[in-house]
Amino acid sequence: MTVFRLICLILMAALKLFGVYFTAAALFTVLPRREFLPAPYRTRFAVLAAARNEEGVIAGFVESVRAQNYPAELFDVFVVPNNCTDGTEGAALAAGAEIIRCRGLVAGKGEALHQAFEQLMGRGYDAFVVLDADNTLAPDYLARLNDAFAAGARVCKSRMRTANPLASPVAGCYALFNSSVDLVWNRPRAALGLSAKLVGTGFAVRREVLEELGGWNTSTIAEDCEFASRLAQAGIRVTWVPGAVNYDEAPTDFLVSLRQRKRWISGIMQVGKLRLGELLRADCPAPKLRFDMVMFLLLPFSQGIGALLGAALLLTGGPAALPAFLIGLPLAYLGGVGAGAALALCGGYDLAGMVPAILFFPIFTASWAPVQVLSLFRDTRRWVPIAHRGAVPAAVK
Repeated sequence: MTVFRLICLILMAALKLFGVYFTAAALFTVLPRREFLPAPYRTRFAVLAAARNEEGVIAGFVESVRAQNYPAELFDVFVVPNNCTDGTEGAALAAGAEIIRCRGLVAGKGEALHQAFEQLMGRGYDAFVVLDADNTLAPDYLARLNDAFAAGARVCKSRMRTANPLASPVAGCYALFNSSVDLVWNRPRAALGLSAKLVGTGFAVRREVLEELGGWNTSTIAEDCEFASRLAQAGIRVTWVPGAVNYDEAPTDFLVSLRQRKRWISGIMQVGKLRLGELLRADCPAPKLRFDMVMFLLLPFSQGIGALLGAALLLTGGPAALPAFLIGLPLAYLGGVGAGAALALCGGYDLAGMVPAILFFPIFTASWAPVQVLSLFRDTRRWVPIAHRGAVPAAVK
């Protein structure tokens, strides 16, 4: 065995610790989840979406908010057009939203949210709900968030489902991916008292939390992850609220999906480079929240490096390595198909309709590896819009 190969094996073994940690945490998904009791309607919500050239879908978003089974006097819906060149603002106004206008050229979603919160903080809202312009809400969405806030939650993450799972195999894979996040991340972390995964849509934060953090101040392309890291540093838990469901329209094209996921991974790496040092040095009221966030920020680095080490071991493994790898591929594929079918059942999707997505799921899953490797060497700094068609899930029609 060469010294290079030995070093690769040692590094691979060290990186396996990340897998052990996340696998051990995922086992707690078997514990019963906490149910929030129905509470009197008291939380006054500002529901907002930053929108860039979303003329085709923004009316559907506004209408789904305005149709909530929640007292109309306790919520308002806001749209934050930024860098738009279409009729997003007019469509939002016509549907009944209030408009928050940004000053100057907005660098990205984080800056748009910063300006929106600056303008909304003094208007007497108890909590702010951040969504994407293509989202559709279940009718009881705000009511379920109100239940969680009444039970003491300070930041909430709702359950995200895919609005168009049958539109293409790629869109179906997003549905399976969302099911996996619920099953192996959010549900077990709820049982462990850890934070749910805060992504850029479907979360709500109490006004006092923003006041404590000095407002919404992010600088990376992953404003959601950066905000989550600040919450972890402050010891503020993100509470999972599975009863509140928002539907998100997924990309249908594989290349668009790769570009989107490249932006996600690059963004998390940006946050890691920016925030890990401070996160580790600062006094933290809840060390377990900090540790879990540190592990999350390190995960894409470890997976990207692990993929490179795996390729190096394959290339230096001698003449038998490649045939053994090729023999294992069909078994890995069948395992991925089985996992996809299980996730479809757990997510409540129709198995027959999801067959194309289930068969494509192993390829979708494997495609994360080159994205992570590329992100190690090439950062994504610019957000590229994804066209939305305005998919309305059958559950809320």
